[in-house]
Amino acid sequence: MGHTDVVPVSADGWSNDPFGGDIIDGEVWGRGAVDMLNLTATMAVAFKHLADSGFRPKGTLVYLAVADEENLGTWGAKHMVENERDAVSADYVITESGGFQIPASDGGLRLPVIVGEKGSYWCRLRIRGTPGHASQPYRTDNALVTAAEIVRRLADYRPVATIHDTWRSFIEGVGLPADLTDPARLDALCEELPIGMARQAHACTHATFAPTIIHGGTKTNVIPDSVDLEVDIRTLPGQEGSDLQGMLAEALGDLYPHVEITPFDDENESTISPADTPLWDSLGRVSGRFVEGSSLVPFLTVGATDARFFRRAGSVAYGFGLFSSRLTFEDYGTMFHGHDERVDVESLLLSTRLFEEVARDLLQ
Repeated sequence: MGHTDVVPVSADGWSNDPFGGDIIDGEVWGRGAVDMLNLTATMAVAFKHLADSGFRPKGTLVYLAVADEENLGTWGAKHMVENERDAVSADYVITESGGFQIPASDGGLRLPVIVGEKGSYWCRLRIRGTPGHASQPYRTDNALVTAAEIVRRLADYRPVATIHDTWRSFIEGVGLPADLTDPARLDALCEELPIGMARQAHACTHATFAPTIIHGGTKTNVIPDSVDLEVDIRTLPGQEGSDLQGMLAEALGDLYPHVEITPFDDENESTISPADTPLWDSLGRVSGRFVEGSSLVPFLTVGATDARFFRRAGSVAYGFGLFSSRLTFEDYGTMFHGHDERVDVESLLLSTRLFEEVARDLLQ
């Protein structure tokens, strides 16, 4: 399963045309190169190779591409699972992302498999004030000024780290310092790590709060009496809406009782698949043939993918591809939804071969 939609771009920040699809120095440049048109395309090519070869699977092999993943999946994977179950029902699902090469402490390579993802608790915070003439701002109840303080408090908020099984297994599997599984040490270590790894390590072990959109005010010379602030909150396994309300109360302090909080949608809790499955074993066998000295490690993605809809329907769902050593963990993390997104041609070839061989390994 892949998605065909991409997020918007700020073209001024790109070194090359973000929608050009140009091949430069062995890399394909463009929005979606890593998220996730690389995998959507290589899955399609692998599927075509299998069909053209006369492959007859032991079971059913389905290729699914949807166009709504970057907008909550409501009219893509969610719609298909809820309304076209017979067409897409599966015991095992492969989607984004995973499969980049991480050097391990024993000299080998580890390939992360996305076994789960964080949940989300997107919400709108409405801040009230009292209107007045902007030429007399002294001691006014300005909703925008209050909202600015709320933004500051959310940005400064530091919830306690939570070490879950998937994170612990990843750290131990790669052989990274044990301090990365110590809640008392983790935050300090994140300050020392390269930015891509630091963001991943922090987001994998904390509920996160990111104010992203603000609306308010009616006219330049009117003190605003209402401001809406949208906040992207991501939750760890086991965290529920009540936990997040408690964290918001902690973050906002004395301002919390004066804020109206409205969640966008139904609660979207974290989802996890087990790692002891035939699909896991198949991915390990096949990827080991293409990347010598490699083995798999479980990983939690901090963004949302369409895998969550299938996990909730009873499927085992993993995120996995196969990438060359040219695409580092650091680059992989910073290019998601960022500038200068690109993927090397060798990685596209590896992923195509991976998907074709996994189908043969698992279903033949």
